[in-house]
Amino acid sequence: MKTFMANPGNVEQKWFLVDAAGIPMGRLASQVASILRGKNNVTYTPHADCFNHVIVINAAKMVLTGKKLIKKNYISYSGFVGGLKEVQYKKLMEEKPEFAVKRAVKGMIPNSSLGRKQLSNLRIFAGAEHDHEAQKPVVVELKGGRN
Repeated sequence: MKTFMANPGNVEQKWFLVDAAGIPMGRLASQVASILRGKNNVTYTPHADCFNHVIVINAAKMVLTGKKLIKKNYISYSGFVGGLKEVQYKKLMEEKPEFAVKRAVKGMIPNSSLGRKQLSNLRIFAGAEHDHEAQKPVVVELKGGRN
């Protein structure tokens, strides 16, 4: 019996739809990163892109547990003197919830060219509508949601 090795010629693209409403940010990010990497496939190959695409809807309804909404900050630094910027997650979730989800997922995939390619297969929408109905995404129920 031969070991299966995935490559672009023998792997089909799969689209998954994830509803982020009521799910904590860390759980959402870890499970979406796992799907993007292809770990949910039987034919998972660590060094190859498994061509999984993930659509995340209702990113604005994602939950941050505890006091993270107030105490957690997004920090960016330009490299220049005085170039440090801090934004509370409360303000970030009001203005750009898609960015918060993308940053969380980015932290959970490998920091390599393969990881950057896999991250480009992620689409995030703040509301319930998305423009990828033609791809017929499979709805995925994530574990650990809060009601």
